[in-house]
Amino acid sequence: MNILSAEVSDETVIKGSRFIAEIFPCTTQTEARELLKKQKTKYSDATHVCHAFVLGANAEILGMSDDGEPSGTAGRPMLDVLKGHGCTNIMLTITRYFGGTLLGTGGLVKAYGGGAKSVLEKADAQNAFEPLIAKKAFLLTVPYSIYDEIKRYLNTLHIYELKEDFQTEISIKGKIREDETSLFAEKIFDLSSGKIKVTF
Repeated sequence: MNILSAEVSDETVIKGSRFIAEIFPCTTQTEARELLKKQKTKYSDATHVCHAFVLGANAEILGMSDDGEPSGTAGRPMLDVLKGHGCTNIMLTITRYFGGTLLGTGGLVKAYGGGAKSVLEKADAQNAFEPLIAKKAFLLTVPYSIYDEIKRYLNTLHIYELKEDFQTEISIKGKIREDETSLFAEKIFDLSSGKIKVTF
């Protein structure tokens, strides 16, 4: 299962109608709602802002909307393409500016499904997907005397969103790959001669 690491957009014009496909990293339904609200504000003059999302470690949370297009012609094909791509924690919006020519239901399914495909292909070409790795948040407090040693060790691990706060002691927090947690806790305990316990 892959997750998106950057926003990507792609545009197609079909019989005068503009279709702007955009994908965003997204982890919760609340975030998906916020993103949709932003898109609708950004494209307040557009005919439709349709969306689909896939969320959760097992891609188990799904959502979509045709936003006024005939039922099943926009959200469903967009969602099907997302599901077929083997990705999660992703939100896709396709904004349509109507160009005056009706595309019919088959034409709409093709336009929205095609828009979804092309933006995902573009994301693949830009290496915008990365494997979904289970991560755990951690916190530890380090005295200045052994900070350099601990820091050197941290640099050998897969640490994400690292934040350090230098007060009387240094509080270090971030996320670490789940498969490295027990070794990490043991090593920190050893390096600090049993003084530092990592909190997950």
